[in-house]
This record gives sequence, C-alpha cells and structure tokens, in this order.
Amino acid sequence: MPTEQEMKASLQKYLEGFNEGNSEKVISLFAEDARVEDPFGSEPLKGEASITTFFQQAIPSVKRLELAAPIRGSHGNAAAMAFNIYVEMEGKDAVIRCIDVMTFNDDGFIIDMKAYWGPEDVQS
Repeated sequence: MPTEQEMKASLQKYLEGFNEGNSEKVISLFAEDARVEDPFGSEPLKGEASITTFFQQAIPSVKRLELAAPIRGSHGNAAAMAFNIYVEMEGKDAVIRCIDVMTFNDDGFIIDMKAYWGPEDVQS
C-alpha cells in the first residue's frame, strides 16, 4: 500500500499535470484498469482507453486547478483534495468547486477516482 506522502504526491502531480497541460503526466498516475466517475453519479469510465480519452479532452479545456485546502491523506489507501477548476463555459469564465477522492492500488497507482461536484458548484 502506498504511504500517505506518496498518495499526496500523486494528487499534487495530478494538479501539476492539469496546470502544465500535460495529459500524459495525469494519465500515468492511473492503473490500467482504473475507474473514473466524474462527476460522481455519472456513468463511470473504465480502463485505460476511456480514461486516456477523457483526460486528453478535459485537460485542454481547463485554464487551471487551484487547491482550496491542503491535500488530505487517510489511514488507508485513499486521499482527497478540495480544489477549484477554472474553465470557460459558453464564452464566460466559470469556476467549478470540486472534491476528488482517489483510491490507490498496492503499486501506488490510482485505481478509482470519484469527483464530487454538482450544478450548484458551478459559478460563473
């Protein structure tokens, strides 16, 4: 199982990858059989091909990600972060307030990601 510091470092790399426009950096954090549910309640994406396509489309549309609080660890194999997503929607600047919870496998790769945000968390 990855350490708390390793999990937090992975979430920091996730933020950096978005902010650098580097989809490969983000995708490399995920296990080949990972699952992504963004937003939570939507149809989960499963596997490398679906997750790769998702991030290759999402990352160019994001201006930047900014932490709203420190990245949090756990006593198990998960970590979470609250952050703001700065995007342009329908020609206007918008902010999506989000919390991601990521679960890791024994090799330190993200095996499950759930993004918690709803319509009221989008502000323009």
